[in-house]
Amino acid sequence: MTAIDRCAEPGEDLLGAYAAHCEDLGLTASARRDRIRDARHFIDRHGDLSTWMSRPLTGRLVDLGRIPLSWPLIVFASLTGRVAPDMDLLAAKNAGRRFASAVTVIYPDEVAALRGAAGRLEWAEPWTKAVLGEALPLAVAFMGRSPASLTPADLDTVRTAIRATPHYTAAARRSRLSHLHSLTRLAYEARFIDIPPVQRRQDGPGNLASRLEVVGAPEIRQSMLSYLEARQAVVKARTIRNRAGDLACFGEFLSDRYPDMTSLAALERAHIEAYCAWLPTRRWRGQRACERQVGTATTIAALTALRCFLDDISAWGWAQAPSRRIMFSSDVPRPARQLPRALPPDVDTALMAAVAALPDRFARVALTVLRGTGLRIGELLDLEVDCVVDYGTSGTWLRVPLGKLNSERSVPLDAVTVAALDEWTAQRGRQRALPHSRDGRMADFLFVERGRRPGSARIERGLADAVRSAGLTGPDGAPLHIVAHQLRHTYATALANAGMSIQGLMALLGHTTPEMTLRYATLASPTLRNAYDVAIGKIRPRIPITPTGRRPAPPDKVEWLASEMLKTRVAHGYCARELVAEACPYANVCENCSNFVAVPEFTPVLQAQLADVRALRDDAERRGWASEEARHRRVIDSLEGHLRRLGNLS
Repeated sequence: MTAIDRCAEPGEDLLGAYAAHCEDLGLTASARRDRIRDARHFIDRHGDLSTWMSRPLTGRLVDLGRIPLSWPLIVFASLTGRVAPDMDLLAAKNAGRRFASAVTVIYPDEVAALRGAAGRLEWAEPWTKAVLGEALPLAVAFMGRSPASLTPADLDTVRTAIRATPHYTAAARRSRLSHLHSLTRLAYEARFIDIPPVQRRQDGPGNLASRLEVVGAPEIRQSMLSYLEARQAVVKARTIRNRAGDLACFGEFLSDRYPDMTSLAALERAHIEAYCAWLPTRRWRGQRACERQVGTATTIAALTALRCFLDDISAWGWAQAPSRRIMFSSDVPRPARQLPRALPPDVDTALMAAVAALPDRFARVALTVLRGTGLRIGELLDLEVDCVVDYGTSGTWLRVPLGKLNSERSVPLDAVTVAALDEWTAQRGRQRALPHSRDGRMADFLFVERGRRPGSARIERGLADAVRSAGLTGPDGAPLHIVAHQLRHTYATALANAGMSIQGLMALLGHTTPEMTLRYATLASPTLRNAYDVAIGKIRPRIPITPTGRRPAPPDKVEWLASEMLKTRVAHGYCARELVAEACPYANVCENCSNFVAVPEFTPVLQAQLADVRALRDDAERRGWASEEARHRRVIDSLEGHLRRLGNLS
């Protein structure tokens, strides 16, 4: 029988229950005698503890100071629900750590269940000890409930009280809130509660009314709010948040420029023209407020949202709608048509070699899967544990969930990607399902770590580490700026280069229109290249060859090495590239390729090439060409490796 069972027996007084609790604590006889003596003294002096708890905080702290061992009595009474302490007292006494042993003795089975959940989540022992030794006793004492009976509402009440008390420093408050958040996660994993802790990211539309507070005219503000609430049923929460910001920007513009305007029905074409002229010049506002002007994409999104708003309220017959159409498609700038930013083959090879050596398992696996499947980051993070399907002779495929374009698809997997997914699955362990941000259903996500879903920031951080590790630099010598979405571009471009059809590429990338996929065909189309080669072969003989004096061929090797150009030494000759053309993405691609096999008969050629590349590296270093120096260094490492395997490295 535990202490909490004994203290709940009918007719048993507080002092008797406390004496039994002191016995369960394993105290020495003298320590137990001193505690019971001071507890009796405190009860005789102050009587009912609930009445004493209503006294001012300063008076209670003085009372506790006069009787040294009276605080353990208050701890016991709080943990067993006999008295309800306020958060000011608990904060002033730094409650939590001193409660740890008491809460373990009173609720041994429930504390053991929470500790087991921490083990399944693979939490570090110091963090588990901090959560169970500080947050758990604090929540149990403040709410007067056992750990298993704490509800999400109770934990929210504790969280609110921690934020409200003035007796915590800023650092202590952050620590308590962090421990309480982890306690919620433990309670969910131990099945004490059925609602997991809220993720830090915002999944709802937010407080739309607060977003529109900058709109001065009440009637215009109410019309915008009613419109957003009406669109919530058919539009994603993130879209609603973005549209709220765009409409707030327009409403704020009207309040500043036309303060007398009180209704959207008074809008004229001149107001729209003025807004279209002002919008590209405005600065960033809201959470990203700064002095930098907004970009073209932001301007297009804001004008598109305004046009949809005016068209919708006119179609719905709202009284606030303008009497005639005042905004047209020509008011929205046409977006720039940009080609995909695929990585050059040598950069791609060096980057993925560095990714394979990343110490962060999640970043390493995530980047490998992104490069091997062409997934978007959101699609990767939403993968579930049953996403890998083996179709026998058809190979292993990845089932990609609904993503950015609300479409589902399957992608074939290569051996490297399958190995990366197997590595993650082997260490993932069993963890409780979490609600999906799309529809709220409980989903068993593949990428879950210690009870939490890792975010995209770790992927981008791992990518930056890989870039630095690979020594990839830009023209200014700084680390090359690469984002994770470029791995998708590289994946699609490689398939387009290999001659994959537009229909097949659309299916792999999850595109809904051919126009989205045609960008890759424009970038690298074998059909277009073959047509060009045939055409240029026909017209080249007709072009008279006359010396232009622009770039004469170097007469010998010595002059070529000293020339002011980007130089590449290949096994069968030389390449001289003008500085204005910048670095060639295909330079020394064969020497850096994992499929390149060196044989003894080409040893002299490789040795000569190595000597020239070393000279080119020294030349680039003297000229201050950092990116060229790094490229030559990679070629040197590759050639030395080949010659070392042949036993002819000198």
